[in-house]
Order: sequence, then C-alpha cells, then structure tokens
Amino acid sequence: MKEGLEKNTESCCADMVLKKKGSRRGALAALLGGAATAAASTAGAALATEEERELKRIKRNEFFQKYYRAMTEEERAATVARFERKTKLETGMDVQIDSTSARPGVLFGYAFNISKCEGSRECVAACVQENNQDRTSNMQYIKLFEMEGDMGSVHGGDSEYSHETPVDGKYYLGTQCFHCENPPCTKACPTGATWKEADGIVVVDYNWCIGCRYCEAACPYFARRFNWKEPEVPAEEINPNQHYLGNRMRTKGVMEKCTFCIQRTRKGLSPACVEACPTGARVFGNLLDPDSEIRWILAHKKVFRLKEDLGAEPKFWYYAD
Repeated sequence: MKEGLEKNTESCCADMVLKKKGSRRGALAALLGGAATAAASTAGAALATEEERELKRIKRNEFFQKYYRAMTEEERAATVARFERKTKLETGMDVQIDSTSARPGVLFGYAFNISKCEGSRECVAACVQENNQDRTSNMQYIKLFEMEGDMGSVHGGDSEYSHETPVDGKYYLGTQCFHCENPPCTKACPTGATWKEADGIVVVDYNWCIGCRYCEAACPYFARRFNWKEPEVPAEEINPNQHYLGNRMRTKGVMEKCTFCIQRTRKGLSPACVEACPTGARVFGNLLDPDSEIRWILAHKKVFRLKEDLGAEPKFWYYAD
C-alpha cells in the first residue's frame, strides 16, 4: 500500500508540472532550470564565502602589521597591495595606493592671501572629494571663518555661515593642518602613529592610531578630525588615486587630517584646495626653493602666523595685498 501511495504521489507531481508547462519538453526545461538556479546560487554563496574569508585574512594581517616607518620597501609594497585588494573586496573599486617617500631638497609650505579669499568654500568641496572624507558626518579638513576686526585670531569668526559671499566689511580666513615644524600633536601620541616627514608633512598611520584623541587635544589649531562612525563615501565618488599616509580609506575610531594632499604634492602637483581656489588666494610650494612663489611672498609681503607665541612653528602664513 505504501508503495502504491508513493507512485501515486510521484505521478501527481509529474502531472502538475506537465500541465503547468503544457508539454513534456517544457516540464524538462523547468526541472533543469531549477537545478541550474540552485547550482548557481550555491556557487555564488561559495564565492561570497571565499571573499569573506580573504577579507578576514587581510584584516588579521593588518592587525599585526609593523609601523609604516619600520617596514622595508618590500614590506611596504606587500602592504599596499593588500590594502588595494581590501578596497576592491569592500567597495568593488580598483584603487592605486602610493607609498612615495619625501623627495630630497623639499620642505613644503603654504601661504593664504586674506585680501583675495571670497569665502566661496570651493576649496573645501575639492578637499572633501580629493581626500575621500566621510560624507554623512560633514567632515571637513578646511574651515573658512568669516571675520571682522582682529586678523591675528579666528576667535569671534563664523565658520558655519550659509549666506552668499563675499559680504561687505567682512574678510575670510582659512585654517587646516598647518604642518608645524615643532608639532605638539606628534609628541602627544602614545603609539607613535603620527609624525613629521622629511618634507614637513605631518602624517598619520591609521593602522597604528588607537583613537585616544590626545593629538586632537594637543593641537592648538583644531586641525585633527576623529571618526566617530565608519566613514561613508559612495563608490562612484571614491578617489582611486591614494597614498598610504594620505587619502586611503579610513575606519571608525581613528584620527585623520589634512596631509597637504600628499598623494598629489609628492608627484609635483598642488593640493586640491590650491587648484580649486577661484581667486588665487592659496599659494603652496617648496620653502627650500629660492625661486618659488612662496619664498617670494615670505620675502616681500608682511606675513603673520596664528598663535606664533606657542612655538609650534606652523608652516602656514597669512598675508594681504
């Protein structure tokens, strides 16, 4: 009786398939199609699992990697390749992460022409895009203060203005990391995750930063930014031209800051903010080059630096025509 019941059940199921498709050929195609879909789904799951395993391996290696400064060239190359692969797995994007070192005979400096800046914030937008900054927290390395009165301080200035600029009777003063010659932030870091490079750029090794924010507290110029959440950048907006010590993708719980666009400037280009400035208020160059524009400005203009009495020796000057 049991055998008859099984046969009847099989016959009933087969009849249902045949009637639904209208023919034996249709039924066979349906059965094969279902098998193919199941196989594809299984293969996709296996692939995803393998990618997940690879990503876990990469993150495990990250945890145990050396200080960037202690790595050999071969170790740096392997680390860069690992981060490129990690970005591919996480975002689907192909990126090129550079590890170019400081060039001999170069010391970078910056000058800001207060009389030319009109407060348009095009520099801010260019910086955010160039440096893969988090879009949801409104993180910005550059702040523009709308000012009146004293030029020697940003206190009393408005960095949150939303009206059309420029405004009569006001001037605009930009701040960012000043890449001090004597940076107090690097002394405050308990892990050595931030330091000054030979070309004067103060950098952060995000893999060694523990997010204690001591550097943020030590900086007199409010230049450091902390990731309170996992940074979000739409895949189509990620800048693929990156540097290990610059604009590569960061994580929750680490500090970041302006790096004078290290991924650009070590290749002889200007920082994104300088290139984007519509009035030419921003000047960047090599302080060791006597023929550079910034050296001419320092020699011929009346310049000043913020909080100069603190002894940090910022390599960022202000002047007016």
